[in-house]
Amino acid sequence: MATLAATFDDRDRAKFRERAFYAAMSGVFLILVFLGFSRTFFLRPYFQTEALMPLLIMHGVLFSSWIALFLIQTTLVASKRTRVHRKLGVAGGILATFMVIVGTVTGIVRAKTVVPPPGFSSGLTFLTIPLGDVLVFGILIGAALYYRNRVDIHKRLMIIATITLMPAAVARLPGAFFEQGGPLVFFGVSDLLIMPLLIYDVATRGRPHRATVIGAALLVISHPLRIIIGNTHAWIAFATWLTHWT
Repeated sequence: MATLAATFDDRDRAKFRERAFYAAMSGVFLILVFLGFSRTFFLRPYFQTEALMPLLIMHGVLFSSWIALFLIQTTLVASKRTRVHRKLGVAGGILATFMVIVGTVTGIVRAKTVVPPPGFSSGLTFLTIPLGDVLVFGILIGAALYYRNRVDIHKRLMIIATITLMPAAVARLPGAFFEQGGPLVFFGVSDLLIMPLLIYDVATRGRPHRATVIGAALLVISHPLRIIIGNTHAWIAFATWLTHWT
């Protein structure tokens, strides 16, 4: 009986650590997004920045809603309200679909007028970044929904998919290091968010989970590939044609 009780205690502690970890990660995402977009979106009137076009407002609302929903979902799991979590998952899938569509359109529309960050010669070369973000996000979310009954895979892919959205927030954090650092900073700092997941896997499983490895590899490898592709003549020609319709 003592052995059985100890086993249940170990399971309870493991579940508590798991729920605490995912809740903490969702909190980090929320704080990072708020700090990054406070001046240009959340608290924009206080900083007297230029007015946003309706498309950008829609973009901000959708992507902010995802961060809020992610926090709510992890909180529901932590409080053992998994039935509500699953029902909200349907809304999450719909939201993610709109995010991919609006994110793609926003990237294309903004390509002609955006001031590219350091490391990019024009909005056309930079266009690979937002389009790559929504592409990788869509792939990871699609895989996470496909494996929704494999909780161990699902939750890891959801975290990595959300990390995909973080470079935009990192690039807007106050300070010259973030604002002028270019892709090395906004990709590098965002990719560091994968480390807690790897550490958690090793601490709880003895090795990284396969979903963590594959999802992280897809995300990290996509970063230099986007920069390389964005500087090719073929991409410039394609991006010029793509933005011609806006």
